[in-house]
Amino acid sequence: MTNNEIKYIKSLSQKKFRDESGLFVVEGEKLVAEALASRFQVEKVYRKDEIGEAAMARISGLSSPSPALALVHRPDDISLGELPSKGLFLALDGIRDPGNLGTILRIADWFGIDAVFASGDTVDVFNPKVVQATMGAIFRVRFHYCDIPALCRDALACGGKVYGTFLDGENMYRKTLDNGREAPAVIVIGNEANGISAATAACVSDRLFIPPYPADDPGSESLNAAVATAITVAEFRRR
Repeated sequence: MTNNEIKYIKSLSQKKFRDESGLFVVEGEKLVAEALASRFQVEKVYRKDEIGEAAMARISGLSSPSPALALVHRPDDISLGELPSKGLFLALDGIRDPGNLGTILRIADWFGIDAVFASGDTVDVFNPKVVQATMGAIFRVRFHYCDIPALCRDALACGGKVYGTFLDGENMYRKTLDNGREAPAVIVIGNEANGISAATAACVSDRLFIPPYPADDPGSESLNAAVATAITVAEFRRR
């Protein structure tokens, strides 16, 4: 393995070079196997027993280099222009933390969410920390970047629902929830610090509230974005 090759692989830790090349890095035996079995195109696989431990340590972004690393092409449909006519979807409005995004994709995978859409200021889904946090869900969940308010307006225009969680919303456990069987149902997840943006909030048709227990003594000020996603999606699927 040449120094130039090592330098190139290391450069993919930065979004600028991922965007230029259309490639991202996947590390770990399980994740590499998932990539090879997915719809994603794998450019090249490096194995520690073939290139040596020293070389693997130089290209790895992990504290302990894994046995396998792959360069994978981003899907062509990462920017999607059209919302499907029915289904249950997540819309991420400014999620910035890589761990949160990765965990949300795992939640979407577990609960069979039809697709996840994200605003342009959401963290890059191909960030190495996001990829690791998905535990392989990145290869199974449909993920797209788009204009979230426009997506919400499209959902409403075709008779769908747009849900969002707010402190002044209706108790989620007492409200009728639509799973998107006849028209799109979009669940908006807001930014970790500021919640759902004003532009997106204006497009929300149903404001939900996740009640604390006990109701008159909430304790924590708010829930982590990924935790709130799991609670909300689980309730939609429970129905």
